[in-house]
Amino acid sequence: MASNADFFLASYQFVLPEENIAQRPLSRRDSSRLLVVDCLAGETRDRKFADICDYLAPGDLLVVNNTRVFPARLLGRKETGGKAELLILEYPVGEADSYNGDLEGWQQAEVLGLVKSAKRPQPGGQLLFSENLVGTVREILGDGKVRVTLRYRGDLARLLEAHGQLPLPPYIRREEGQSEEDRQRYQTVYAENPGAVAAPTAGLHFTPELLVRIQAKGVRIAQVTLHVGYGTFAPVRVEDIREHAIHAEYLKVSEETAALVNETRAAGGRIWAVGTTSVRALEFAAEPMGQVLARSGFCDLYIYPGYQFRVVDNLITNFHLPQSSLLFLVSALAGRARILAAYGEAVEKGYRFYSYGDAMVLITKHPQG
Repeated sequence: MASNADFFLASYQFVLPEENIAQRPLSRRDSSRLLVVDCLAGETRDRKFADICDYLAPGDLLVVNNTRVFPARLLGRKETGGKAELLILEYPVGEADSYNGDLEGWQQAEVLGLVKSAKRPQPGGQLLFSENLVGTVREILGDGKVRVTLRYRGDLARLLEAHGQLPLPPYIRREEGQSEEDRQRYQTVYAENPGAVAAPTAGLHFTPELLVRIQAKGVRIAQVTLHVGYGTFAPVRVEDIREHAIHAEYLKVSEETAALVNETRAAGGRIWAVGTTSVRALEFAAEPMGQVLARSGFCDLYIYPGYQFRVVDNLITNFHLPQSSLLFLVSALAGRARILAAYGEAVEKGYRFYSYGDAMVLITKHPQG
């Protein structure tokens, strides 16, 4: 049951030293630390992420988010010569019917984005990224957003790969900027469907070898797609968190995944979600009694304390920002006081936080028998 304090934004504050924010990935994905929070036993344990196998049991189902981060940050210049950067907030490929080709082979796509330049962009302003990729600012929107028409020749996905960078989170601050290593390590090993502007970071700890070990134990793996949007970094600006407007993100839960979830639950197995995005996808696709249906569209499910989980039993997740909607979600599953105590323990023990940081697992259901 949620208490009144659970609805106040100030109740989700914690102190995080700068040195606890991971700036780079470890040499091996599964060598990160794992804080095990057993909500039933009321205890925590320090483990390595590779030890996650010890907590999975035959008949369980591990659900991962197979979204892929696309190179959404385009570096270029304005027609006046000044530097300009466009962060695309939604994946433009796949909207073929909206493209208009001309006799010279140019096509176009409308995108929502954020422009960074010395002077505020104006409608009609040109953004030049290459001889085959240019943008025109069409409309200035609120919150610093702009609507831009991208004109391009060739395959847009390849042009983005050639001229774009992965949009690393704002708390990763390096003088040298993004590295080649980031192109590999800021993706999960099972990333498949391009569309995210931020990685589902709980999945960054898995290696192909670890996934094989998990399956060899009798655990099945299912996939959902939820394209993580820029809104995942949006600050909560209301004192009563129930008044916060959650961002909507595209999701797809397949017939196969829905069937696997329903079969597992019927047989008494546990549903393990890898990351808060997998939680939102599964819960959004669930009927009131927990039956999961195949779904596609935009997910605007907002989970905070008081929410009654229909599907997810246990959660593998990274550590989240103070006063964030993701912190509300994990608090809804494990309890705010327990989460904040675990975060305090993690800070004290030197755990690495955020995208390239360490992981925690929240266990609310033990295996049968």
